[in-house]
Parts: sequence; C-alpha cells; structure tokens
Amino acid sequence: MELKEIKGIGINTIKYLNDLGIYNINDLINYYPFRYEILENTDINNLKDGDKIVIGGVCENKPNVFHISRKLNKMSFRLNTGKFLCNVTIFNRAFLKQKLDINTQITVIGKYDQKHNSIIASDIKFGLIKETIIDPIYHSSFKISSSKISKIIKSILNDVSVEDYIPNEINKKYSFINKNEAVKIIHNPKDQQSLENALTKLKYEELFLFMLRINYLKKYQKKIPGLKRKVSYEDVLNFINSLTFKLTPDQEKAVKEIYQDLISPNRMNRLLQGDVGSGKTIISFISLYINYLSGYQGALMAPTEILAIQHYNNLKKLIPNINVVLLTGKLKAKEKTEIKKQIQNGEANIIIGTHALITDDVNYYNLGLVITDEQHRFGVNQRGNLKNKGITPDILYMSATPIPRTYALTLYGDMDISSIKTMPSGRKPVKTYVKSSKEITETLYMMLDQIKKGHQIYVVTPLIEKSDKIDLENVYQLEEKMKKAFGKICTVGVMHGKMSGIEKDKIMNEFKEGKIKILISTTVIEVGVDVANATMIVIFDSFRFGLSALHQLRGRVGRNDLESYCILISDKETKRLDILTKTNDGFKVSEEDFKLRGSGDIFGIKQSGNMNFKLADIKKDYELLLTAKKDSEEFLNSEEFKNNPKVKQLITKSTNLN
Repeated sequence: MELKEIKGIGINTIKYLNDLGIYNINDLINYYPFRYEILENTDINNLKDGDKIVIGGVCENKPNVFHISRKLNKMSFRLNTGKFLCNVTIFNRAFLKQKLDINTQITVIGKYDQKHNSIIASDIKFGLIKETIIDPIYHSSFKISSSKISKIIKSILNDVSVEDYIPNEINKKYSFINKNEAVKIIHNPKDQQSLENALTKLKYEELFLFMLRINYLKKYQKKIPGLKRKVSYEDVLNFINSLTFKLTPDQEKAVKEIYQDLISPNRMNRLLQGDVGSGKTIISFISLYINYLSGYQGALMAPTEILAIQHYNNLKKLIPNINVVLLTGKLKAKEKTEIKKQIQNGEANIIIGTHALITDDVNYYNLGLVITDEQHRFGVNQRGNLKNKGITPDILYMSATPIPRTYALTLYGDMDISSIKTMPSGRKPVKTYVKSSKEITETLYMMLDQIKKGHQIYVVTPLIEKSDKIDLENVYQLEEKMKKAFGKICTVGVMHGKMSGIEKDKIMNEFKEGKIKILISTTVIEVGVDVANATMIVIFDSFRFGLSALHQLRGRVGRNDLESYCILISDKETKRLDILTKTNDGFKVSEEDFKLRGSGDIFGIKQSGNMNFKLADIKKDYELLLTAKKDSEEFLNSEEFKNNPKVKQLITKSTNLN
C-alpha cells in the first residue's frame, strides 16, 4: 500500500507528510507519538484559577472570530456544561467555526480563568468524553495537525503488518506482546497498562537491535587480522624513562593496553579518553613511537591546524631523530608536493595533519597506526577515510570529553576503552565561581589582578551578534566593554566561528605569543592550543551551555602550575552550575550532565546516526538497555542467529564494517 492509496489523503496531505519525513506506509506506521495526553472530565467543584480543565458541553452560540493579524486569529463562544456557562477563547482555530453550530457537543481542553469565568483553550474535540481517553500527540507542522496524523494512522492500523525482530525465545522469556498489537496500541491506546506493555516491547526492540549491531561489529572487528609487530617493551620503557616527567598510573596503564593491542594478532580499535589536561597527547606520541619501532608509518589527525602544528612541534622536540612531517591544507603547493612524496616513498615516519591527511592524492607507504585527536569532532566518514588509507592499520581515537559509563556503553560499545582519570603532578585545580551579572564589577577587578600579573584571559559568549529575541551578551558588545575597561593597559582580541580559518589562526597565534592579553571568543576556543600563560576564563550567559561543554571551556586554563580561575556569569540555573564549583573531575561533571540532560547531545556535537531512537531513552531505560545488551550477546552466539537471515541482514546492512 502507498500513501496515495489511503482513503481521504490527497496530494497536499502527502506533501505535508513528506515534509515530516513520511514517504511510505512504513514511515507512517513508525511515526510514533512523542507524548500522550490523558483526557478525563475535570471535577469542577475543586477547580482553581489556572488549573488545566477538560470539560464537555454544548455551544450556546455561533462563535465569533477576530483576525488580530494575518497569521493570528481568535475565536470565542459560550460553553454550556449543564452545570454552568463559561466563555471559551481559542487562537488560530477559525477553521472550526463552520462545524461549531449551536448545540454541537464538544470537549474543551485548556486553562481555567476563575476571575473571568472563562477557558483559554488549547484544543477542542468534537463529542463528549464519557471515559478516560489517552490521546497520542505527534510532532506536527503548521500545515498538518497532530490529530490529522493520528486519524490517518488509525485508518490503516488494521491493514498493515510489521516485522518482529525480537527472537522468539526472548519474546517468550519476557512475555512480550505481539509487535503488531504493540504498534496498534501505541497509536491507539485504550488504557495505561496496555500502553506501558506496548512501549516496553518497542523500546526493547530498539535497544536490542542497537546493541546487536554494536556487539556484532565488535565481534567482527576482533577477527580482523592486525599487522605483525615485534617490539620489545623494554625499548618502550627506555623511551618513557627518557621523558622529563613521570607518567601517572593511569597513563602507564593506557600505554600497556595500547602496547598489547599493537603486538596482538588482531586490529586495535581503542578509545583513549581522559579529562582536559590529563596527558592523552603524550600517550599518543608513545603509541606512534611503538608503531615506528615496528617499521610502520603513523598518522595523527587533529581537528584544527593550530592543534596539528602544536602536536608537530612537540613531537619533533620529543623524538628529534625521527622524520616527522606536517600536512595541512594551508601549505604552499610546492611544500605539499614534497611532503606527499615523502609519505608515499616511506621517508616520512610520522605524519601530523588535519583533514588534508585523507585527501585522495595522499598515498601512504605502509600506514600502520591511525590516531584521531578529539575524535568526536570528525564525522564517521572522515575517520573511516583515514583508517582505510592503510591495509589494516590499528586505530586509536582520543577524546577529551570524559564519557559516562552509560553513554560509553552505547556510543563506543564496539571499542576497547582506556581512561585517564589521574592528573599529572603539578597541576592545580581551576578555582570556579558562579557570579550574577550584578557582580560584574567584582569580576572585572579579578581580571585586572591577572592582567597586572602579566597573565592572559579568555572571555567567552554564546552569541556572535545581537539577537532581538534573546537578550544575551555577544562578542562585539563584550569587545566594546572590555576595551572600555582594559583598552588602555592591554590588547583585546576577538575570535568567532564566522571568521575564516586564516583570521582565526592569526588571532590565536597572537594570543599564544602574548600579543593579545584578553581574547573574546565564542566556543571555537574549546579545542585549541595550550596557552600556559592563560590563567582565567570568564564565560558569560553560562546557563546556555551544558556542564560538559563548560568543563571543556574551563580546560583552556590551568594548563600550568599557576593558580587559575573560571568565572561563570549567569542569572539563571545557578544551582546546576554550582556543580562545577565543587569538582574539577570531568568524569563526575559528565555523569551529572548526563543525569540532567539525558542521552541527548551532551557534548554539543551530534554523533552521526548512533542515537536515533524513536522511543527509547538511554538514561530512563538504562536497565532495559543492560538487559538488551546481555541478550544480544547471547543471541549472537546462538544457532537462532545463524538461522535468522532477516535479523542478520538487518544488522549487517546497517553496520559499517570498513
């Protein structure tokens, strides 16, 4: 059946459904409600001003419509409930006037205004409610309402059949209801218990299939043969002992895990996660050195040119006897040609760069290790393009965004994970304060104190330009204020995402060199260079950021043994922000962020296609997720999986096995 075959659907309705991503019957039947409204007649005897009201009655008069503007109209009429009369007002429903004749039976849903004995209605339903109704609410548009979508879906529920992907044994084990029945209930629930049963069934299926994909991918990758390496751990220890500092216990553990991966017969697929400034970079350098000792080339891809240059310079100092090259998009054509030649003929031992590392004309001699720094900044395809440059290079992803166990289980469930929680010695915790906009004078004096000491300051705002709708500080307003306060004693610079790469690099380099003392910026500084002299960051309208994002920004300072400060300016959500004043532990911050914000876009960067659940919520349904994880692992090793082509095809089709 196609959409055009559904009775009562015309060309325009099909177009409106297409706008919502509904192109066929399967899309329609899987377009689940995002919430439900419980409708039951309100007890008017206990009604208070402002209460929600659901009440039935008849129209006492033909409605009057007032057109306030081209896009706004107001309709009013009197409702007779049989016990009292009241006025009803509803906005942008003028099209209902023709149906609302005198004595028409309706149910009005809205808020009760006791003073004026009136109802400001949010919806009007035809007919009287005689028993509790669970009304599904769908994401809709101005052109097609939730009720219209509901009506279309209900009209086809008895004519469609859906595939149940949960194995029979699991369905029996948990007494899950039939999937066809679950889909019918979720779109047309009769009572709360059956709705809960239907939701559990469909949520479980989503989580089961997701974990099945993750575990299948992990199992598949374990079988991928790795490169043959013979490297003595004694040589690795000699290199570590030559460093001017001692590794932390977590760093030592991570090195051992990576070493074991590199000498194992299987391909490494590991995530190295750690807090800002925890020392992940040196682990990546040691990994590149181990790879070099085994005779293979190594590549490290950074998200920005500034960061790539920083890695290049640090690695050259650390291992001067190895040919380390830098490849970025801004090099001159002649330089690029020479470096690409060295990469292709094997003269280049380690290649540091940006996206330029994955262009088609870059050919590696024998790429053995691929490292992506701040890996969540790269798309799945970009990471894949680099790892496909070699035959079967080992893969190490690095992330400075500590991930809660819950999130790591799903997002990176196909990887082995190394975590660095202990900070290098000598690092002082960043002192964090939450201040209101009324305390700005105190903040300015704190900034002045740092400037007098010869230190530098970041000033961050969430907006670039002034918005009429949102009253927040912006870059240019702050520049004016900071120049007024400090312009006579130091240089103030501005940087934001709408600048070209060349402009941003110029400003950032001037800040790094100390020419700019106060840098006003948007969040583009979240991933940046180490500026050891930067000892303060002031973040305006900090309530606009998630805790993890604020922690990342805070990590721009305190990268030395100097006392450093983070000032969060906010008049809202100060209780949430107080969490940052109590801990500098990114893992704890991330856990709190997860509790507050759920499985949404915690890091401010959308993860491509990994969390597209229609019903399940990783935080709320965590126990169900753990059950699905365990069941999927058992199912993968069962005969039923081998003999279930539909599920196997679904898994392999949606899993990137490159």
